[in-house]
Amino acid sequence: MRIRSLGVIDDAVVELSPGFTAVTGETGAGKTMVVTSLGLLLGGRADPALVRVGAKAAVVEGRVVMRPDAPAALRAEEAGAELDDGALLISRTVSAEGRSRAHVGGRSVPVGLLAELAEDLVAVHGQTDQQGLLRPARQRQALDRYAGDAVSVPLEKYAAAHRRLRAVSGELEEITTRARERAQEADLLRFGLDEIAAVEPVAGEDVELAAEAERLGHAESLASAAQTAHAALAGNVEDPEGVDAGALVAGAHRALESVRAHDPALGALAERIGELGILLGDVAGELAGYADDLDADPLRLAAVEERRAALTQLTRKYGDSGNTVRSVLEWAEQGSARLLELDGDDERIDELTAERDGLRLELSALAQALTDARGEAATRFASAVTEELASLAMPHARVTIDVRQTEDPEGVEVGGRLVAYGPSGTDEVELLLAPHPGAQPRPIAKGASGGELSRVMLAVEVVFAGSDPVPTYLFDEVDAGVGGKAAIEVGRRLAKLAKSAQVVVVTHLPQVAAFADRQLLVEKTNDGSVTRSGVTVLEGEARIRELSRMLAGHEDSVSARAHAEELLAAAQASS
Repeated sequence: MRIRSLGVIDDAVVELSPGFTAVTGETGAGKTMVVTSLGLLLGGRADPALVRVGAKAAVVEGRVVMRPDAPAALRAEEAGAELDDGALLISRTVSAEGRSRAHVGGRSVPVGLLAELAEDLVAVHGQTDQQGLLRPARQRQALDRYAGDAVSVPLEKYAAAHRRLRAVSGELEEITTRARERAQEADLLRFGLDEIAAVEPVAGEDVELAAEAERLGHAESLASAAQTAHAALAGNVEDPEGVDAGALVAGAHRALESVRAHDPALGALAERIGELGILLGDVAGELAGYADDLDADPLRLAAVEERRAALTQLTRKYGDSGNTVRSVLEWAEQGSARLLELDGDDERIDELTAERDGLRLELSALAQALTDARGEAATRFASAVTEELASLAMPHARVTIDVRQTEDPEGVEVGGRLVAYGPSGTDEVELLLAPHPGAQPRPIAKGASGGELSRVMLAVEVVFAGSDPVPTYLFDEVDAGVGGKAAIEVGRRLAKLAKSAQVVVVTHLPQVAAFADRQLLVEKTNDGSVTRSGVTVLEGEARIRELSRMLAGHEDSVSARAHAEELLAAAQASS
């Protein structure tokens, strides 16, 4: 992280290594600002009072290394951010006026996105700021991972049955709540289908009737035109002297036939004129037949118009924009299928009700199996955490896990009770703490002081190590109120947790700092600020001097130096 103009920090870089990093320094040196900086990167509340006096804004920038398929990486990519060589760049700016801005992977994002990413990145356990396992949902998830296959197998079956139950219940509710609307829809469909059935339309009938109506409406003019055309082509029997096209063509053909032998070209023309004569004869014959067959029947015309009116009424009500009989028939086909579906509602309701009741019975058995498995895992977990606390200066503390089912009058029956069922079962999981004999177990957030709570959460995280997917843990003042052997045990457990995750600890105790893989020293300059050089990595002699200061109050004490060397050696030996 790079921190600028935040509290006592002017401009400093904090390099957190894999494993266990201890942050030390004198009281008031600015160690808490390191925790505060990380909190801002995690979407914490932006307080303008944090901005260094005289500065326009405080800026915290972080580089988080993660796998491309990590949940936080995938969520960041959904927001338009990009990874840079396997790292996600996050920045938070807080102005002196109180405005706050956030950037992830080079993209400006809502501050709320930082909080979403934080759930999968860092678990914070501090004096006033607790995240991660204090949330009941995370406690249940962690317990499920701790339980292993005993919970995961029935949970997978339960989740599948629960999804199916929601789908069945949704469909059943839709059918029953819309019963009146569906009945009205069925009545309208029946009326329309009856109306169409009464007319009995035939595909293409409307086109044929339109043509017939046009012909019957102009029968006299059509007959007169046909007769006139016939006379022009074949002649008029009442006028023997008249000239017709057939006679003229026949004359032309005879004239060419007499000389066609003298020139093949003229012979070809003679053949074409002969074909023309044959065609004229055929057309004249068809015209005579057309005129004879044409019947100007007023009754038939009235029947055609009546039929067309009935079809037009149907197409206007049930046809598409083209108003064709074919579209009416398509509507009737679709309406019949929909009516069968609507008429089958009662049968479908019975089927869905039976399936829903069966799924509820299945969920009841699976939910009880989940509850039993979680209860067994909770007993083992509580015993392990209580044993850890005994070595962390809390010998009389007792941790239990309350696995309970929330009653719901409309829920599923489990163990003779109706309980609420969610996608992960019917259980609510809550960690309880009784800090001393005779005390009633209370939720861990309410049953311990700040320092005790950090130690409880350390014990919880150690037991859950490997089960909780959060890759980084931050402990602020986890060693408050402890010393001596208990402090060594705190350091040892932090080192144990660091074998499976990154651990950052702000501490005053040399017994804890000695177990760290890397120790950072935060110190002020003469003007009271922490500059870039004010956060340094301690190695070799420098680390021994800082541990001596933490032991005796000054780094030049011979006995403190010997003790510091002894602490480092013991920590390295135990690791």
